[in-house]
Amino acid sequence: MAPLVKPALRRGWRDLNTVQFGMAPAHAMTLGPMDPATGSFLDLLNGTRGLPLLREEAHRMGLPDGHVDGLVTGLARAGLLDDAKGGGPAADALRGKKEVLDRLRPDLASLSLQTTGPGDAIGQLAARRSLRVQVRGAGRVGAILASLLAAAGVGEVDVRDVGEAEPWDVAPGGLPAESVGDRRDEAARRTARHWAPDRPPLRDRAAQSPAGDPGFSLVILAPRDDVDVHAPAPSTAEPLVSSGTPHLYAGVVEATGVVGPLVLPGETGCAGCLHEGRTDRDPAWPRLVAQWRSGSGRSRAVRACDVTLATTVAGLAAAHALAFLDGRVPTTAGARWEVSLPGLTWHARPVWGHPACPCGAAEKGKKGARAGEDGKPHETMKGQRSSKERREADAARPAGTWRAHV
Repeated sequence: MAPLVKPALRRGWRDLNTVQFGMAPAHAMTLGPMDPATGSFLDLLNGTRGLPLLREEAHRMGLPDGHVDGLVTGLARAGLLDDAKGGGPAADALRGKKEVLDRLRPDLASLSLQTTGPGDAIGQLAARRSLRVQVRGAGRVGAILASLLAAAGVGEVDVRDVGEAEPWDVAPGGLPAESVGDRRDEAARRTARHWAPDRPPLRDRAAQSPAGDPGFSLVILAPRDDVDVHAPAPSTAEPLVSSGTPHLYAGVVEATGVVGPLVLPGETGCAGCLHEGRTDRDPAWPRLVAQWRSGSGRSRAVRACDVTLATTVAGLAAAHALAFLDGRVPTTAGARWEVSLPGLTWHARPVWGHPACPCGAAEKGKKGARAGEDGKPHETMKGQRSSKERREADAARPAGTWRAHV
């Protein structure tokens, strides 16, 4: 082990005996009492020395025997310590690619603030290189989203769409102006590769399942059609639900950005649940959706998709996707986050599992945080409120809130 005080956290003395690590309240922590000699010794925890050498340095500084081990243990327990040699073989391979790691160092620093164990951050960053994500939709939102995931170190980002890139598809970080006239999906894949810090790993096609399962860790549905954003068709995601593939929705409808839900098949509400729930609240919903899909009452004009709103949606969707890929359950699991111009205030709207939907999320919701056989909550339900708690929170919502957003 090569102990390293997490460099992403700025350090300062609150008084003669108390050290504060970090500035932002979300990650700041104070430790004390700490004497000046120990405070000076912190500078040696920079990842260049192993424990034996650190013990020798501590002895020369007059620190008592066992002090280094106690300090390292305490810092590790507080989540303030990293390991410059940790993370396992995949992390070692990433360290061997200096140019790639240099591109990802800001991401690594951010991950170090979200993990606690020494070596966990680079282990997660290295694990991203083996993941495959598919983005369905190469408009402004989808193309930017694909580039962000590739730039964050996801090993392979596939993009699917139809048609040719149009001038209104162009956006910073997304499709460049020179791609106009090219196939949308090819242009988006090319752009994502451009922003990736490394080439995607070669895949062993023989390792695919007999059914030809592509093995995507996550599929992101980012349609260019605003009706598909506002009222995602359950039939589109049926193969994903039946195969157990997690999928996330993102897009822009008129002047509203939408991120979510993240669908964990059989666990959280899906597009079918969303449709059934809206029909319960508004019996006219199916009639309206049918008209929107047929084109009744609307022109064929270019859809509203403000470039800054599209970028905002793509950024939030990418952050939620990465949180899921890194092993956490983001707040889009079972909820849609919406933000509208010009107010730009995000609102979370829950998507309950519906008993009329065959996905099975409603039955799971009844059990809520039911303990598993080992007495602990199921892994995919960590950080989520129980179904009862969420319904009670929704019952407290002022009347008419949903009506304004049917």
